[in-house]
Amino acid sequence: MAKLQPLETFSLQETEDGYRLLVSAVGGDAIYVSITSEQMDEIIDSLDTALTGDEETGGEGDFDDAD
Repeated sequence: MAKLQPLETFSLQETEDGYRLLVSAVGGDAIYVSITSEQMDEIIDSLDTALTGDEETGGEGDFDDAD
């Protein structure tokens, strides 16, 4: 499993096909990831669940966390 590092940069931009996400850790390289609208909905649902603790407001499926 990868070592957790503190978040340094987070940026989200809308594109024609969905979204582009930029993430980087302190002292690490930046990663650009393309995200579909469906994946963005899952991310929003997951964040809502994490912040409210109410699983009923969360997404119907699990976000694919491929390593």
